[in-house]
Amino acid sequence: MILIHGDCIEEMERMGANSVDLTVTSPPYDNLRTYEGSLQWNEGIWKQVLEGLHRVTKEGGVVVWVVGDATIKGSETGTSFKQALYAMDCGFNLHDTMIYEKNQLSFPDKNRYYPSFEYMFVLSKGKPKAFNPIMDRKNKTSGRKVDSSPCRDIDGGRSKPKSGAGNVTQDYGVRWNRWLFYNNSRGLNTKHPASFPEQLAHDHIISWSNEGDTVFDPFMGSGTTGKMANELGRKFTGIEKVEEYYNIAQDRLSQ
Repeated sequence: MILIHGDCIEEMERMGANSVDLTVTSPPYDNLRTYEGSLQWNEGIWKQVLEGLHRVTKEGGVVVWVVGDATIKGSETGTSFKQALYAMDCGFNLHDTMIYEKNQLSFPDKNRYYPSFEYMFVLSKGKPKAFNPIMDRKNKTSGRKVDSSPCRDIDGGRSKPKSGAGNVTQDYGVRWNRWLFYNNSRGLNTKHPASFPEQLAHDHIISWSNEGDTVFDPFMGSGTTGKMANELGRKFTGIEKVEEYYNIAQDRLSQ
């Protein structure tokens, strides 16, 4: 396990190219928090971060970029989408656009619905070499033999499935890309203002990497990604700029 106290742009330049199998990270959200006054976060900076991530990611590696947008003068900034598009300019594939729904929320202006989710952009460098799908979605037709669904033809019509050609439905199917009801980490006493949900980090790590792979977090914070990587038999490298949070992560991961 490698923990680094420093600026992630500078430290990624010292890392070897093509050295990371999976990055699971949550960058600052439109300056929504100052992080002990250390935060300098703008387009010029996040572009350098994405460029650095592309350099250190192995072919077949994945970056999970969990992000949200601020609302300024009545409009969401759309920064998250700009970041995903720029990642594609850097050479990443936008492999999947996922969201996770929280069971807690902040209260917006009274003229909009309550925000309850954040984006999770899954960026791949080529075709992902690892995918271990989580199968925890209860099938409504569990145990029954069902016909295969009709296929949509190129002209908009539907091909009729063959009667009796279906298989017996399993109890559980592959999870969809909308992940539901993740608790944040307020109850863990991490002393960090935006701790990453442990289960969310866990689920991405098992999905996009294998045991022995190297997992990276350039915005390590209190060390949640590192904790879950260690528990799941992965190697971990983390970078954190704020000394207080770096010390918290160091203490947490040493346990």
